Amino acid sequence: PRRIVFKHILVPVDGSKTALHAADTAIELAAKVNANITVVHVIHVYPYVGLGEGAVEGLDQYLSAATASANNAIAAVRARIEAAGVAFESRIAESNTVWRGILDAAEHAETDLIVMGTHGRGMIDRLLLGSVTQRVLSHASVPVMVVRGTD
Repeated sequence: PRRIVFKHILVPVDGSKTALHAADTAIELAAKVNANITVVHVIHVYPYVGLGEGAVEGLDQYLSAATASANNAIAAVRARIEAAGVAFESRIAESNTVWRGILDAAEHAETDLIVMGTHGRGMIDRLLLGSVTQRVLSHASVPVMVVRGTD
């Protein structure tokens, strides 16, 4: 039988309890198999649509607030990873679509597993809103472990 060994795990975080739960799962796995973790927060730049005068200043304010939020989300996971003694790095990415930002981060960091949470929304919500997790599952070139959220 072939043994699958993961050496580098990507963990997308957004500050939610679901993301923390997925991060805890990734940390436990990484500690057992001696893998590294890359934590990524993707700033979704599409929601900001600035028009007219002040658009640049408005975008700067949006990105500044989004970066602060990203740093907080990463810091919440960093302490857990450090406590487990797992090697890690973190990055903040910007993308027009969060799922593509996650996949780009996975490729950039040369990860061989993505561990991410899902909020477990119903079929109607997925059809209307789409699902970042579903898109990552559909387009990833590496395995994806989906952890069901607690919130």
